[in-house]
Amino acid sequence: MSTVAAARAWLAQDPDPVTRAELAEVIDQAESGDAAAIADLDDRFDGRLAFGTAGLRGRLGAGSNRMNRVLVGQAAAGFAAYLREKAASGSVPTVVIGYDGRRNSDVFARDSAELFAGAGLRAVLLPRLLPTPVLAFAVRHLGAAAGVMVTASHNPPDDNGYKVYLGGADEGSQIVSPADGEIAAHIQRVADAGDLGALPRSEAYEIADESVIEAYIAATATVAPAPAGAAGMNWVYTAMHGVGYETLVRILETAGYPLPVVVEAQIEPDGRFPTVAFPNPEEPGAMDLAFETARAAGAEFLLANDPDADRLAVAVPDPAADGGWRRLTGNDVGLLLGWRAAERASGGSLACSLVSSPGLQTVAEHYGLDFHATLTGFKWISRAPGLVYGFEEALGYLVNPGTVRDKDGISAAIAMLGMIAEAREQGETLADVIARFHDTFGAFASGQVSIRLDDVAVIGTIMATLRAQAPASIGGVAVERIEDLLDGADGTPPSDVLRLWLTDGSRVIVRPSGTEPKLKVYLDVRGDTPADAAARVAALDVGARALLASAQA
Repeated sequence: MSTVAAARAWLAQDPDPVTRAELAEVIDQAESGDAAAIADLDDRFDGRLAFGTAGLRGRLGAGSNRMNRVLVGQAAAGFAAYLREKAASGSVPTVVIGYDGRRNSDVFARDSAELFAGAGLRAVLLPRLLPTPVLAFAVRHLGAAAGVMVTASHNPPDDNGYKVYLGGADEGSQIVSPADGEIAAHIQRVADAGDLGALPRSEAYEIADESVIEAYIAATATVAPAPAGAAGMNWVYTAMHGVGYETLVRILETAGYPLPVVVEAQIEPDGRFPTVAFPNPEEPGAMDLAFETARAAGAEFLLANDPDADRLAVAVPDPAADGGWRRLTGNDVGLLLGWRAAERASGGSLACSLVSSPGLQTVAEHYGLDFHATLTGFKWISRAPGLVYGFEEALGYLVNPGTVRDKDGISAAIAMLGMIAEAREQGETLADVIARFHDTFGAFASGQVSIRLDDVAVIGTIMATLRAQAPASIGGVAVERIEDLLDGADGTPPSDVLRLWLTDGSRVIVRPSGTEPKLKVYLDVRGDTPADAAARVAALDVGARALLASAQA
């Protein structure tokens, strides 16, 4: 089928007048010979957004290679077929649907609810836009077979996504293989039929009772009820134009914490993300308004959620930093929260992704706990045996596995508030707590180098080059050994990851991003002092950039 024919077939089943008009215009221009329109059409239909262990995620727009109502409808119908296939004879699976404040999230969620109900499932739609952790909680709380969250988390403003969770034995965790492949096969069969309008729909879906949200609030408030040291706490919060604040405020009031000074321009949900080019606290410039607010307020610390509130960023005053404020890395926060969890644990395990700081293993060993390094993603971390705490360096933390089996930026915020409040009782700041961690466990430091590429194929070329021409040294330090996880390692499934160990004990990991067209390099060191660790990371950073440039040449 030609690209134009594929586009017209897509147009015939698209229920969205906006994307229909968008695609019709591109088709007309392409048929008139417009080279840009032809290229645009090819890009929209030269493939299909792949359904994998992260569900779906991509740019909004018409076409099989975009996020739109056709693609989401096919995904919902395919997922419904999978759930019916797996259900016990005579049972009716329940599926919960949540959505955030991104463009079309509510539309995609309602389409999904109608298609699930039309397929004979019990579909329960959350009552309004809410954080991703509330959806993950609701799957377990309602005893559902599955859940869907419409979100692109911290992706660029023009993206949206479709994240899938399984209940039952999976306890509300994100899907992993082989479920992803089986669901994808059902979705493909729906897509091949090419008639979205023929799929049965029903408005007989339920709207979840407010008690579901109240139960999440009550459970999360118990993570760290406010100690006396919380009194008078002066802090700043930003929701990054996302959905976190409404839920967070109710938990703060329940747990007894003072409300923050908020970044007014970013506190309400807004899918346009008008004050940030990229709504990810890790991206340059994303925290600038928050830092400005914190300086004006004379704040002790700053907390930020990403748009769907499944991640948490933390920043502290630092005279040496540009602007006087420094955002802690995900590893910094992850190790602090891991320390807090280990102190309170009576057994069990700590877990982190294999690209996160090895310092968590040191913490686990110090307290006699088990430790697990998993593949990247909370779909793996959440399944670690005996889990009491897990994290990944991309600002994700699982602090309350009995409640949510996924990263949760709101419960992590409560845990961090508890740690800071306890330190205040001893006359300490968060910076003092960090210093105590270094004194106790060592000066761990980390860094990251990433390159964004328009052509995803280049990422594969770089990985192949590194495998074929392994570096002898990085940043002036000799490479001691290389582990290629494509063949599987440490009991993990095969993964496109290279792990390089240097002779000074440093570690360099290279992997493609699972959610964005990026190649990432993770740097980890353990220095004699924080200054020594920082110097080692800086040298590795230079070496890693040179390595990528050479492999890309």
